[in-house]
Amino acid sequence: MGQLQVRETALAGVCVIEARRFGDARGFFCETYSVRDFAAAGLTCAFVQDNHSLSGPVGTLRGLHMQLAPRAQAKLIRVVRGRIFDVAVDVRPGSATFGRWTGLELSAENGLQLYIPPGFLHGFVTREPETEVVYKCSDYYAPECECGVHFADPDLGIDWGIDPAAAILSAKDAAAPPFAGEAQARIQAAG
Repeated sequence: MGQLQVRETALAGVCVIEARRFGDARGFFCETYSVRDFAAAGLTCAFVQDNHSLSGPVGTLRGLHMQLAPRAQAKLIRVVRGRIFDVAVDVRPGSATFGRWTGLELSAENGLQLYIPPGFLHGFVTREPETEVVYKCSDYYAPECECGVHFADPDLGIDWGIDPAAAILSAKDAAAPPFAGEAQARIQAAG
C-alpha cells in the first residue's frame, strides 16, 4: 500500500495510520495523506477542510464533539508539535460498540494519525505544553449540526489520564450535556 500502514482499532471504522518516515541527518520526510493510498486501504472519504489548533497548557481538553447528519464529518487527526491523548466514542445507532470509546496517544514524535469516520464523538487532552493538532474534515463546519457531550460523562467512562477537575475547558465544553438524554436523542434522530 505504499507509504501508509493502516490498522483497525476495537471500534470498526476507526483506524490508526502510520506514515512511513524517510530520515537522514536533516530530519525526516513523509507523506501524511495520499488519496491513492487511503483508497487502497478502503478509506475513500473526500476531505474538504483542514483545521489547526494550538493548546498552551498541559491538560487542555477539547471535546467531546461531532457534527450530525446531514453534515456529519469524518476526521483525520495528527499532532505536529507536542502530545495528546485522542479519543473516539462510537455513537452510531445500532452499532455493536455503541457507547464504547477508544483512545490513542498521538505525538509529533510518533507521527501516528487517527482516522475517525462519521458517527463518532471526538475529543483530546494535551499531554505537553504548546501542543499543535491538525486535522482534516470531510465536511465544512455547520453549527446547526453541531453536537457535544460532556467529556467526563460517567456513562461513557473515558479514562483521560487526568483528574477531570483539573481539565482546562472552554465554557462551551464545560457546559456540554451528558450523553443520556437530549444529546443521545439528537444523535439517534440524526441517524
